[in-house]
Amino acid sequence: MSDVNADDWVSSGHRPMGFPEFVIVIASIMALNPLAMDMMLPALPNIGAAFKIPVANHLQLVLSTFLIGFGAGQFIMGPLSDRFGRRPVLLGGMTVYAVASVLAIAAPSFETLLLARALQGFGTSATRVIATSIVRDCYVGRRMASVMSLAMMIFIAVPVVAPSFGQAVLLVTTQWRGIFVVLMLYGLLALAWSVLRLPETLPESERRSLAPRDVLSGYWQTVTHRQTIGYALAAGAVMGALFAYVFLAQQVFVGIYHLGHYFPLAFAAIAAGTAVAGFLNARFVGTLGMRVISHGALTLYAVVAGVMLLTESLGMLPLPLFMVLSALMMFSFGMMVANFTALAMEPLGHIAGTASSLYGSITTLIGIVVGMAIGQSFDGTLLPFSVGFFASTLAALAIVLVVEKGRLFKPHHRPIA
Repeated sequence: MSDVNADDWVSSGHRPMGFPEFVIVIASIMALNPLAMDMMLPALPNIGAAFKIPVANHLQLVLSTFLIGFGAGQFIMGPLSDRFGRRPVLLGGMTVYAVASVLAIAAPSFETLLLARALQGFGTSATRVIATSIVRDCYVGRRMASVMSLAMMIFIAVPVVAPSFGQAVLLVTTQWRGIFVVLMLYGLLALAWSVLRLPETLPESERRSLAPRDVLSGYWQTVTHRQTIGYALAAGAVMGALFAYVFLAQQVFVGIYHLGHYFPLAFAAIAAGTAVAGFLNARFVGTLGMRVISHGALTLYAVVAGVMLLTESLGMLPLPLFMVLSALMMFSFGMMVANFTALAMEPLGHIAGTASSLYGSITTLIGIVVGMAIGQSFDGTLLPFSVGFFASTLAALAIVLVVEKGRLFKPHHRPIA
């Protein structure tokens, strides 16, 4: 955070909240998404048994349909928030999330559960898009990256504890539906906090029309801006490997490494690397800049992917080495995600909602396609994951090199990133 005092960072745009509460609220809103994803991991076998799902890979749909709703919903949340303001769209999305949780609790069939999961994902698309837009409304440049990093540090801590929390809920309630009760209660708490404390951050004078020409113009500006679309594609590629890891976590830790009920602990130990990355990024991004940190992290991501592919090909990937490599994967991802988002959003502050919407959709949907392709190829070994991890990372590296062509090693008198 460089030597900037936290009080100097308070923006009048989010008063009456001060800086600490603003970061916590943004993080708690964003946490709806990973909480709904990762709490489900220990429950997948229970869901499979309850609905008599014979193929283990099919249970990945409980996760992927959620992400499909999340990715698709982002297409409309941004333009709606640019027209009607951040607050009503955010509160509407959180309400959909709560209703979908009730539907999941009462789901009589696997198909109904998948519908509820898609609606949950759709609801959380508002929380992710609007949270990013609100931060962009209040901050720019490295300050935006630092705010996002602090929020991400809290947000990323959720996957560390979510599987263990889900396992605890299963032990207490003895059934998977109890997890959706907890998700519903958390959603209602976050909704109430937002209703009471979160102000509108988009002035009436800066709202945009929902006329098709204006919406399409915003989309066109987003997809034709080299920096924005480039970092969206790169983020989607690296996210694909992360999604595949989450989809396969239960099958890998239980099926390959035989950890049984201890698998949430291993998952938590690995995910802790992302929380550490969020803290370090928030501390140093003001000094080093978004590009230096994110490009270095992407290089580390590629090295980890290469080592994992090599060791798995040689049959030399025991649990301790897999956990170390996975922790490094999570760490490098944590050093990339906030910076890629800030770099993509930086040039498009005048259409922050639309840009955040399309950026989120692109990254999520690419990540889903890549993650599902890797996840569905699971054959009882880590080779398909290792190959997919390596290939998607090479694609991200190539994209970033194209985006930054002509800028790398070029001096700037007043760097902003």
